[in-house]
Amino acid sequence: MGDALFSAETGTHAVPVPIPALKVFGRSAEPDGAGEHATQIAVRRANFFYGAKQALTDISLDIPSRLVTAFIGPSGCGKSTLLRTFNRLNDTIPGARLDGRVEIEGVDIYGPTTDIVDLRRRVGMVFQKSNPFPKSIFENVAYGIRVNGLASGRSDLEAQVEESLQAAALWDEVKDRLRDSALSLSGGQQQRLCIARALAPRPEILLMDEPASALDPIATQRIEELIYRLKTKYTIVIVTHNMQQAARVSDHTAFFWLGRLVEFDKTEKLFTAPGERLTEDYVTGRFG
Repeated sequence: MGDALFSAETGTHAVPVPIPALKVFGRSAEPDGAGEHATQIAVRRANFFYGAKQALTDISLDIPSRLVTAFIGPSGCGKSTLLRTFNRLNDTIPGARLDGRVEIEGVDIYGPTTDIVDLRRRVGMVFQKSNPFPKSIFENVAYGIRVNGLASGRSDLEAQVEESLQAAALWDEVKDRLRDSALSLSGGQQQRLCIARALAPRPEILLMDEPASALDPIATQRIEELIYRLKTKYTIVIVTHNMQQAARVSDHTAFFWLGRLVEFDKTEKLFTAPGERLTEDYVTGRFG
């Protein structure tokens, strides 16, 4: 990436501002200017363990609603682990445990009364590798609607499937082949189908774990354009190794290092004038 950094807002490059040496991890729990959007996900003193191995250390941050928040950092720094705490997917891993709190709209989702099925309906997930069911395009999207009892009848089901495919910018490409196998779609189309499937149960939050890392540049652009449109209705949290992608699609960015949150701020500020030396070194490509 060099020493010139891309500004997502202006479309220009800027030279990083000299900053003091790293003082503490977890510099900012709430990005500057986040007050204009209510906090939807709040993480408080979160420590996460895989058995005896600690993967996250003392993480606290507020993720604002209806914006895109990107998690960046080198492999193994805890980005995906934290993402998966938001819908408790880590619960399926033997020996995994969380100390601390993760709240959605003020409710501790690790509390004893949490309905995990409902949580995962409210918090949709799109994985790095597209994973459509070996069913038709229609049935892939209809599945979550049926399971959650959201359709009043066949016509309502069909309308909701169309709405979800429209939201994922896929309807025009598949409307005449809804009975075809989802596996007949291209890689980029399969990923957008998985996004449509995640949107069908009407979630409030959409988690995306490197959703474009396996796609070609054109398909990646389609996914990024889609993310930009979806944030008007959904809170989106995206894990990405691609810092240029984070600059293009996100409003706020969190930088992680060795299981700790180093810095969390508005994306433009974090990329052009970071507050920590470690952040500057990472985004300018000096290491990582």
